[in-house]
Amino acid sequence: MSDVDDQARTRVLDAADTLFYSHGIRAVGMDRIRDLSGVPLRRLYRCFPSKDELVVAYLRRRDRVARAALAERVGRHTDPRERVLEVYEWLHDWFHEAGFRGCAFTNAFSEVGGDNAEAARTVRAHQQAVRAYLRELVGVLNAADPDSLTDQLMVLVSGAINTALITGSPEPARHARAAAASLLPS
Repeated sequence: MSDVDDQARTRVLDAADTLFYSHGIRAVGMDRIRDLSGVPLRRLYRCFPSKDELVVAYLRRRDRVARAALAERVGRHTDPRERVLEVYEWLHDWFHEAGFRGCAFTNAFSEVGGDNAEAARTVRAHQQAVRAYLRELVGVLNAADPDSLTDQLMVLVSGAINTALITGSPEPARHARAAAASLLPS
């Protein structure tokens, strides 16, 4: 791909990220992405031959960005318990952001998971990667059953995201943090 195509690809992904997250995947056509990105439709389709491929690229980029932001935030702490609990503080701050619309991966799966097998695999890979990261954080604690503890923490993450979306409040992250604190070994 040329530099021009790389730049076009970035602009298309930026536009897709904004539009898909704000309005939903099915509600956004390639014409709207063209209009927001300023990339001619012909070049857009050269970068992404189908909307399904664009959706997968959008999800993969969201995965990289979100997990890097989480790791950076958690990395500010050295105490193993605080590193786990910081996950919920990160969620709290995310829930405060203007335009918070829940989990992009859950949203995408509910919209196109049955129609776009690669998008469904990408969503599952994201969830597995987040779980693996939590498992890594839990691994340095003296938990009796670190896998079970990790699964419980994942449920708290998912529950907090969904409850925050429905209620419009960031407080579910604080409730999830308190529940997580009660689960962690001292």
